Amino acid sequence: MTTYTAPVDDMMFLYEKLRNDKSYNEIDKYKDVTPDLVKNILEEAAKINENIILPLAKSGDENPTVLENGIVRTPPGYKEAYKKYIEDGWTSLSCDPKYGGQGMPKTVSAFFDEMLSAASLSFKLYSELSIGAYNCINHHATEEIKNKYLPKMVEGKWSGTMCLTEPVCGTDLGLLKTKATEQDDGTFKLSGQKIFITSGDHDLTENIIHLVIARAADSPSGTKGISLFLVPKFIVKDDGSVGPRNGVSTGSIESKMGIKGSATCVLNFDDAVGYMIGPKNKGLNSMFTMMNLERIVVGIQGLGISEIAYQNSVNYAKERKQGKAHNGKSQNGGADLIIEHADIRKSLLNMKSIIEGERALCFWLSQQTEVSLYHSDEKVKKEASELVSLMTPVVKSMFTDLGMEITSEAMQIHGGYGYTKDQGIEQLYRDNRITPIYEGTNSVQAIDLVFRKLVNKESDIINRYIDSLKKDLSSSNPQLKSFNEKLDNGIKILIKFTDWIKNKMQKSKDDVSAACNDYLKVLGYVAVAHSWIKVLEVSFENYDTNKEFYEGKINTAKFYFERVLPRIESHYITAVSGSDYIMKHKFN
Repeated sequence: MTTYTAPVDDMMFLYEKLRNDKSYNEIDKYKDVTPDLVKNILEEAAKINENIILPLAKSGDENPTVLENGIVRTPPGYKEAYKKYIEDGWTSLSCDPKYGGQGMPKTVSAFFDEMLSAASLSFKLYSELSIGAYNCINHHATEEIKNKYLPKMVEGKWSGTMCLTEPVCGTDLGLLKTKATEQDDGTFKLSGQKIFITSGDHDLTENIIHLVIARAADSPSGTKGISLFLVPKFIVKDDGSVGPRNGVSTGSIESKMGIKGSATCVLNFDDAVGYMIGPKNKGLNSMFTMMNLERIVVGIQGLGISEIAYQNSVNYAKERKQGKAHNGKSQNGGADLIIEHADIRKSLLNMKSIIEGERALCFWLSQQTEVSLYHSDEKVKKEASELVSLMTPVVKSMFTDLGMEITSEAMQIHGGYGYTKDQGIEQLYRDNRITPIYEGTNSVQAIDLVFRKLVNKESDIINRYIDSLKKDLSSSNPQLKSFNEKLDNGIKILIKFTDWIKNKMQKSKDDVSAACNDYLKVLGYVAVAHSWIKVLEVSFENYDTNKEFYEGKINTAKFYFERVLPRIESHYITAVSGSDYIMKHKFN
C-alpha cells in the first residue's frame, strides 16, 4: 500500500516566499489570509488526507462503485469519510461566505486539491465537480436560483455534475441530441442521454445538481444553439427541501481501468424538469466557466499523483538493495541500496524537478486566476484572464502527460513489485491514465492553445507573455546567470517556434496541427523554467536562513535546467519538419 505525507513545507514556502505578485497583493479580500492561517489549514488538510482519505484509494480500487436496483453505491468507507469531509468544511474552502463558504483564495484551495488528488483521486471526484458546478451557478444563474441551490452545495449536502458528452458527441458538442422543451411556467423538460458523467449518481449526498447542455426546440443547429440547464436529481421545493424524484435515472456505470471508486455514469433524462442558466443559446459560454477551472484542477490531479508516486519511489529506493553501485560505496562486497545507483537518482531527480517546478507554476497561475476574478482594475483583470486562458491548456496537458511519465518511472524503480498490486504503484498509473483524456483530451488542449489562444482579436497574448519572461531575466544576481542563460535560450526557441506557427497558419494548417502538441510542450517547459527562476531568486536570497532546504531547491533546479528543459529543442526540431510525410502516408 502506498504512503503519503502532504508536502506542507514546500507549499508554505511558495505561499510565504513567492506571494510577491503586485496585482494579487492588491486584492483587498485576501488581506486577512495570513501565512499562519494558511499553515493551520494545510496542516489540518494533511491530517484528513493522510489518515482518512488515503486508505480509501485501495478500498475503492478493490471494491468499485456498483449499481444495484437503480441505486449507485460507493465503496466501503466512502460515506463515513465524506461525512467527516463535509463536517470539517472542506467543500466550502474557496466558496463565497455569502453561501456559507470560507472565502479562501485559490492559492490555498489548489494546495488542498493537490493533497486530495494524491490521497485518492476517486474520492476527490465526488466533490470536485460540485465546486465546478458551484462556480458556474454563482457566475451565471439568477439570484433566486443561487439562493436556492448554492448553500446546500457549499455545505456538501448536495453535489454537482457537468453533463456534456453524449453517444454521438464528445469534443464536437454541436452534434448533441438532448432536447429542452419550454413549459408554460418557464421551466424546461429535458430528454436525452449523457455518457461518461463523473459522479453522475451516488449515495453520498441527498441531492445531485446536474448542469446539462441541451438544445431548445427553436434553437439553431451547431454550437450556436446550445443552452445550459440546471436539472436536480430530486425536485427542490420552494422552502428548499428535497421533493420528488426528477426524470433522471442511471442507465449504467462504466467498468474502468482506474478510478474505480468513482461512479462514471450513463444518465437518462426523460422529461426531466430543468431551469435555464444564463442566456438562451449561450450555454457553452456559461459552461466554460466550469470547464476552464476544471481543466486547471485536472492538471493539479496529475501533479498530486506525481507527488505520491515520487514519495513512494524515494522510500523504496532507500530500502531496496540490488547490485553494486559504481560510486565506490559498496561494503563487504554486498548489494547496495538502489538509491546509490546513478540511473535511479536521475529518475528521482527528474520526478522531483518536474513536480516542484509544476507546483510553483500552479501557484502563480492560482494568483493570476484570483486577479482575473477580483482585481478592482478592469484592465488588470483582463490581462490576467488572458494569461490564465493561455496557461490553462498547458497546465492541464503538461501536468497530466508528465504525470504518466512519472508514474511509469515510479513503477520502473519498484521493478517487479511495482507491477504487482501490493505496492499500489500500478494503481497510481491506472488512476492517472484518465487525466490526459477527460475534460478535453490533451491533443484537444494543444489544438485549442495554438489555433485559438496564441492570438485573439484584441491582444497578442503569447508575445505579451514572452515579454514578461524577458523582463524577469534582468536579475543582477551572478548566481542566477547560468540559469537565466538557459531560460533565455528556451525563450528564443519559443519565439522561433511561435513565428513558425504564425507563418504556417497562413500556408499549411496541417503543419500547424501536427506541431500543436510539441508547441504546448515547449511553452510548458519554458513556463516551468520561469517558475524555477522565481524559486531560485528566493533560494539564493535566503540561503543562510535554511541551508539544507535551499540547497535542495538549487540542486533540484539545476537538474531541471540541465536535464529537462533541453527537451524543448527536440520538440522544436521535429515539429518544424512539417506534415507532408505524415498526411501522405497510406495506412493499410
